[in-house]
Amino acid sequence: MELERMAPREEWPDETEENDEKPEETPTNTCCDRFHQTISNWMLPSDLRDSYLERANCLPPPIFIILISIAELSVFIYYAVWKPQKQWITLGTGIMNSPLTYRYDKREEAWRFLSYMFVHAGVQHIIGNLFLQLLIGIPLELVHKGHRVGLVYLAGVIGGSLASSIFDPRKNLVGASGGVYALIGGYFMNVIVNFGSMVPLFGIFRILLIVLIVGTDVGFALYRRYIVHDTELQVSFVAHFAGAMAGMSIGYTVFTCFDKNLIKDPRFWICIAAYVAFLIFAALFNIFFFSAY
Repeated sequence: MELERMAPREEWPDETEENDEKPEETPTNTCCDRFHQTISNWMLPSDLRDSYLERANCLPPPIFIILISIAELSVFIYYAVWKPQKQWITLGTGIMNSPLTYRYDKREEAWRFLSYMFVHAGVQHIIGNLFLQLLIGIPLELVHKGHRVGLVYLAGVIGGSLASSIFDPRKNLVGASGGVYALIGGYFMNVIVNFGSMVPLFGIFRILLIVLIVGTDVGFALYRRYIVHDTELQVSFVAHFAGAMAGMSIGYTVFTCFDKNLIKDPRFWICIAAYVAFLIFAALFNIFFFSAY
């Protein structure tokens, strides 16, 4: 009687089907994955994030920004220790005679138009620049790699010194603000153009953060220029402005070509042509017309 109450074999559950219905194991969401997710949210519009996350890794690491920051900090420490300062707010001793400092009376030494980025006027100056370039440069380099970030950074540095030599011709120059502002300018334009796809509230926060940072830094530059009168080296706001312009043109073009061949983008060549034309004009000005000022 017990056998009659058993269900037919056809109705028995299929063990194979049960095994097939087991959920697949999902990969673990590691700290590295969450870090890259955050980077993609800050640096890219929504339609490019998945493409970045598919190939995101820390190899190569953001080596350009890290090395340039170490070099700038090393030069600062060298001049601070080599000629001990009574205070480190302003390093007046030593850096005026540095072969790296841009000096208007030695502008024939062309390397100074680039090397001045390694020399800083004091603790506040070096900390401000290092903080900004690490905060913005590391995420940018993780997304766009070092050769692109380096191109934008150096374009801002050279553009800053050349613009200063034209519009502020009797002032010496130190600091990496031109390169830092190039990175800020490129990122700022990216946020503005892709505002709708970067979560509007989040986009507003980023814009306000950039305005706050830039306003504070420019305010410090104006303070050193017009209020502090006991220093030979004043931070040039012209270099800030020129660096930002380089970032808003070349930087914006480079940073919007995340998944594209930069060489095939006509916007890139237009920006490069305009930048080269500025370099030629600035070089001719410094060679032939500076003595008239």
